[in-house]
Amino acid sequence: MLPDPQDTIVALSSAPGPGGRAIVRLSGLSAARVAGSVFTAVDAIKTGERRSYSGSCRLAGVSAMLPAELYVWPAPRTYTGQEMAELHVVSCPPLVDLLVSALLTAGARAAQPGEFTLRAFLAGKLDLTRVEAVLGVIEAGSRDELQVALAQLAGGVARPLHELRNDLLNLLADVEAGLDFAEEDVQFVGQTDLLNRLSKGLALVTLLGKQIDQRAVGDRPYRVVLAGRPNAGKSSLFNALGGRALVSTRPGTTRDYLVCTLEAGGARIELVDTAGWQAADGDIANQALTLGREQADRADLVLLCIGAGRGQTPEEASYLQQTNPPVLAVATKCDAGDPLPGLIATSSKTRTGLTELKIMLAERARAHARPALAPSLGRCRHHVDACLQGLRRSHHAVLFQEPPEILALELRAALDQLGEMVGAVYTDDLLDRIFSRFCIGK
Repeated sequence: MLPDPQDTIVALSSAPGPGGRAIVRLSGLSAARVAGSVFTAVDAIKTGERRSYSGSCRLAGVSAMLPAELYVWPAPRTYTGQEMAELHVVSCPPLVDLLVSALLTAGARAAQPGEFTLRAFLAGKLDLTRVEAVLGVIEAGSRDELQVALAQLAGGVARPLHELRNDLLNLLADVEAGLDFAEEDVQFVGQTDLLNRLSKGLALVTLLGKQIDQRAVGDRPYRVVLAGRPNAGKSSLFNALGGRALVSTRPGTTRDYLVCTLEAGGARIELVDTAGWQAADGDIANQALTLGREQADRADLVLLCIGAGRGQTPEEASYLQQTNPPVLAVATKCDAGDPLPGLIATSSKTRTGLTELKIMLAERARAHARPALAPSLGRCRHHVDACLQGLRRSHHAVLFQEPPEILALELRAALDQLGEMVGAVYTDDLLDRIFSRFCIGK
């Protein structure tokens, strides 16, 4: 059950703990009055004005006055659409606790997680995609994630969805108006216009679906596969970079692929050691080669290991031309011979070139990373799929000149899904799931 949006709520909205400033936020019909009950201003407080006041707060059990500043914003031009007030004091946890307690005694209620943003949603200040972008900003773990969340908060996701929804509403109105005048043969929108507008909607929702698919792989490590001929130093390089593989001078020792995860330059890299390329001499060797090829096909980057002192084979030269996934040649065993020109030179024994190799892998991993989108796109996956189905059926109905009643029905189905994505259609359970992830004070 949603909390009463008319209550005056209070919470610490800045980070807890000692610091230079703590911000205690109030929102509701009596926000300024409740704040004024514990705050004494140097100048008289004027109702209905957006301004700040210097003064102090008197707290129970504290003999000295607590220096403070009061900021007041009258409704409706506020974050929540309600009257808001903030008390700024020194961030001393015991004093902040006493201040919040005094405000609760004066008539405020403790805010629930995300209740300030919930009121912004209920007041029409934010839709659900932008609400969840607020959560994305709070939880961003990198600069890229922060930029994506800020772009969504600015309407980068919501704006095209609202435009599409408005266009489909207008389209549905034209179709249903035609139904009212069916006997008079009045046409409000032509077939070509219908197809163009539906195609535009299909393209937009398809793009959104691709963004969701990218988000699904956004958190996995960058996958690097070591490949090459037998005894090319793959397993030794794998171990030197952080793995644990059996190493032997006998070619073909590695019969399975091995995996380890390493951290380099702030990036997570999944390193895979595979069996060497050689003619299969039995079922086990054939299976090892097949597994190695499968791992290489699933890689983000293949490191082709070429032992120092050896020439490049036609097979290796051909493999280096591959672009999906990209292949990069690395010279191994450089302590025992000279590497081919232009290759990254490494030695597992002397550790030559390992730092440079890790830096290069980290740079590629960061360039390849797809920052996770704010959580709303994950929530909307099934709505996107259902909306696409509705738009495709609508397109089919227009293309094959099916009865306009069918077109109207399919358009309504697509509009329902769009409405749930942006929050024009919602349930209390949905809001509970979304706002329960917020922290108190936001």
